[in-house]
Amino acid sequence: MPTPKTVLAVRHLAFEDLGLLRPVLAERGVDRFITLDAGVDDLRDVDLEAVDLLVVLGGPIGAYDDALYPYLNDELALIRRRLVSRRPLLGVCLGAQLMARALGAAVRPMAHGKKEIGFAPLTLTGAGRDSALAPLAGGQPVLHWHGDQFEIPDGATTLATTPLCPNQAFAIDGFALALQFHLESDPARLEQWLIGHSGELAQARVPLDTLRRDAAAHGAGLRAALGAVVDRWMAGWPQSAGQ
Repeated sequence: MPTPKTVLAVRHLAFEDLGLLRPVLAERGVDRFITLDAGVDDLRDVDLEAVDLLVVLGGPIGAYDDALYPYLNDELALIRRRLVSRRPLLGVCLGAQLMARALGAAVRPMAHGKKEIGFAPLTLTGAGRDSALAPLAGGQPVLHWHGDQFEIPDGATTLATTPLCPNQAFAIDGFALALQFHLESDPARLEQWLIGHSGELAQARVPLDTLRRDAAAHGAGLRAALGAVVDRWMAGWPQSAGQ
């Protein structure tokens, strides 16, 4: 199995970072983590050849809001370069939506202004049950936190669905994985999310006590599931990845 050494994370909010993914990757041999902040750090000259795994993280802005946040164009260009190289790429929530846009698929608000916020399981497609997401087939709840959704790009494989959001994950061959949900979020740091997204939570009338209860109940399972997903995904990377 390829072993990544250098991971680059593109971050949009300080508390929406690699979360549980950082210790999971460190246990698997990663010894260099780099974080660049979108809108602050220059993404145009990133040396992707020196990066074994690129992770584009979540955030509250829209993947289509480049008129308001012009640096999204630099992120899209970075993602397109990575896709062309066919080297490991992970998109989470906004990052997954940007991947979809980079591949020519639409991203738009969910129907009737709905939001999907809270812990709930996924339903895996047939391809999903044979994919890196197979460890989630048993019903492990994951954290959903979004009001937008992506369409599945041409040539991508859809992996998971929920009743409220039919497109939850897609893959491009073995190297690129896009997740609408947050498998990386550390339940022990949930309060940072509750503070940082307080306005959105109040508007959507999401009960905070329910989020706290579910985070406590599912934390251990999420860590184990993330490790299993990472192992399966890395095992499917091209042999040149992470070398």
